[in-house]
Amino acid sequence: MKIATWNVNSIRTRLSHVVNWLQEHPVDVLCLQETKVVDEGFPREAFIELGYHSYVFGQKSYNGVALLSRQLLTDVRLGFSGVLGKGVLPTDEQKRVISGIADGIRIVNLYVPNGSSVGSEKYAYKLKWLEVLHEYLKALLASQPGQLLVCGDFNVALEDIDIYDPAGKEKEVMATPLERQALRTSVLELGLADVFRKFTLEGGHFSWWDYRQAAFRRNLGWRIDHIYLTPDLYERAIACTIDVEPRKLEQPSDHVPVTVEL
Repeated sequence: MKIATWNVNSIRTRLSHVVNWLQEHPVDVLCLQETKVVDEGFPREAFIELGYHSYVFGQKSYNGVALLSRQLLTDVRLGFSGVLGKGVLPTDEQKRVISGIADGIRIVNLYVPNGSSVGSEKYAYKLKWLEVLHEYLKALLASQPGQLLVCGDFNVALEDIDIYDPAGKEKEVMATPLERQALRTSVLELGLADVFRKFTLEGGHFSWWDYRQAAFRRNLGWRIDHIYLTPDLYERAIACTIDVEPRKLEQPSDHVPVTVEL
């Protein structure tokens, strides 16, 4: 089973990129972030032609997540409130969470807030959002232990090795100690592990490059798109790769796909 995650930075702008990629890499489930379209405007027809069912949780112009699956997913949940109830509805005003079950595996697709700048309201919101994520994943693990895959754009480089040049980055959003600890608490301390590092220990492998300063050509990247697995799935995993080819296209997303094979 192959499952991939990709922040496409507008599904309508990048539709041909995604369609062509799926034709070349027919994964079982593709988790999309930053779709930037309301549910009614999601281009389902293009994926139906490829044999994919679409499950979407979107909004106009910003955020938005979707699951494309070759098989029908079961128990699809939208937002944190789909698991934790209405008490967390404020965190669902921004459409950032969707999950469903395929072959007994609960697949959670996330678009973690960027945080804008250290000390800003958006930074505080990001830290609060990660606190709610911890409760959300804990609830899912209680209901379905051992079969959880969590992926998406986390907007956090967990370690210095995940940044092209970490010097001074601890003062910048996506690399501050508070964000890193929040990610560890919300995901790793629940027993999940970063499957990319099972297969690749060295640096220089990234999933996001700024559009400015010829960052991609110079490989000035960050690894902020992750796939986390519960222990039994981690043991089952036989590969996890980052595909940089879509970043070479005209008008690319600033992120590239990450795929795990189980």
